[in-house]
Amino acid sequence: MQDIRDESLMQLTDFLVKNGEQAFRARQVYEWLWKKNAPDFASMTNISSALRQLLQNNYRLQHIKVAAEQISKDQSRKYLLQLHDGHYIEMVLIPSSDRVTVCISSQAGCAMACAFCATGAMGFVRNLSAGELYDQVYMANELAQKCYGSHLSNVVIMGMGEPLLNADNINVALNIITGREGMAMSPARITLSTAGVCEGIKQLAQEQPKIGLAVSLHSAIQSKREQIMPIAKSQSLVKLADALKYYHQNTGQRITFEYLLLGGINDSLEDAKQLAVYCRQFPVKINIIEYNENSHTVFTRSSQQQRDAFMSYLEEKNMIVQLRHSKGCDIDAACGQLANKKCKK
Repeated sequence: MQDIRDESLMQLTDFLVKNGEQAFRARQVYEWLWKKNAPDFASMTNISSALRQLLQNNYRLQHIKVAAEQISKDQSRKYLLQLHDGHYIEMVLIPSSDRVTVCISSQAGCAMACAFCATGAMGFVRNLSAGELYDQVYMANELAQKCYGSHLSNVVIMGMGEPLLNADNINVALNIITGREGMAMSPARITLSTAGVCEGIKQLAQEQPKIGLAVSLHSAIQSKREQIMPIAKSQSLVKLADALKYYHQNTGQRITFEYLLLGGINDSLEDAKQLAVYCRQFPVKINIIEYNENSHTVFTRSSQQQRDAFMSYLEEKNMIVQLRHSKGCDIDAACGQLANKKCKK
């Protein structure tokens, strides 16, 4: 039986009309599915019991559930979420002085197999549906109000999985999250992070030109990037640059590079020099990320001295550089850690 949230408004309208219902009922149902995020068909109180039964007989409506929560001393919260088929994903709420950001997952597991990432140890399981993507944002907004007394302000699609390998469902979910039938969130408050799927970046420029784009770069040296990110073998730095030029030309937006500093791997001054050269091709800002060490990899965090020297070099070259301090270091904060533990159990 199909999940009703996989149906478009037009498809749902056609189904209801064929079954003797008036067309406007579809919009009522659609509002229950998305804006009100109804837990089941019985909750749809402004439609007839006969229509609720029709929906019950022909569709399923399943939501993600919180399986575990970890709270950091810095007040970030990591959630292990269970999908309807028993698989697990992760979601993280990150408060700061003026905002609450949620980091959501796009896939259960991940096929990218990046050497530094705990999610890569899981392998790829499946794509998340548009409903499962939407559920995370809706749930995060409710949790933000409950835990921090503030509405959700920003969304980053930067959790488990590669979003641009689930582009169709991502596009549907984003349209509803930003649309009046959903949460009406400004697309400027949403950022999608990719490991560098070049065709997906071009597609994103066409379909979602107003959301932010972040690229997990981690090295501007081709051979080194291939060692830590297998995708770099097919999506070279040259191909990636072409895709990012296309993105900027079509959206006018500045691109964010995520650069995870790995001790003794990609944190030398030569690495900084190559990064600065690569960044001259388009407007960028660089987020330097401190590594969250975990049991799934052998990498270590760069020393503060090395980190500061790396950033100083980039700043001297007039690069926009920001340090993103790791949150949740006292919990399973690295992407995939919590889900990995659950899967092993």
